[in-house]
Amino acid sequence: MEIEEYKTLLDTEIRSLSSIPLKEVQLFVDIIADRENRTSTRIITSGIGKAGQIAHTLATTFSSTGTPSFFLHPTEAQHGDLGVMCRGDILIVFSNSGKTREVCELINLTRNLHFGICILSITGDAESPIAKNSDYNLTFGPVSEICPLGLTPTTSTTCMSVICDLIVVGVMKKIGFTLAEYNKTHHAGYLGAKSKS
Repeated sequence: MEIEEYKTLLDTEIRSLSSIPLKEVQLFVDIIADRENRTSTRIITSGIGKAGQIAHTLATTFSSTGTPSFFLHPTEAQHGDLGVMCRGDILIVFSNSGKTREVCELINLTRNLHFGICILSITGDAESPIAKNSDYNLTFGPVSEICPLGLTPTTSTTCMSVICDLIVVGVMKKIGFTLAEYNKTHHAGYLGAKSKS
């Protein structure tokens, strides 16, 4: 490919990022950071495929920045792992199409539990089943994947990843997460050493 072609691909992704709905990002931050009105501070993330990998990254980033979180695989949830959910937890699901079968089933299973769990979704389609069956939805799409086939998750996963970054930073600021607290969970490696200085 020529350099200009790469620039065109980059411009496509930048345009999609500039359309991320920041009011909805702030709403998600407010819900997640509201610890006074919840019986749990845990965040559960879920998704399939590339979206699932981003959900997993969000969970680990939350956990390292003061918000206990873990990834729940939608299929494993159907075989007993749904039992990890507790009253007051927040479930955040990811799906570009908003139609991912396993995620739709996870939402339905969660709704059938005997305690309230707030369900947030990040999708590329506001009219999708996942968006409509969530308590709150953040839609970044539709977007044009820069894959030459128009299929491989590229632009969509970039949007999801940046949305996660914005939410994590927003929550950190809202809960007043400090360097001293960061150091408590980072005892080794470069970040651990840097947080001690």
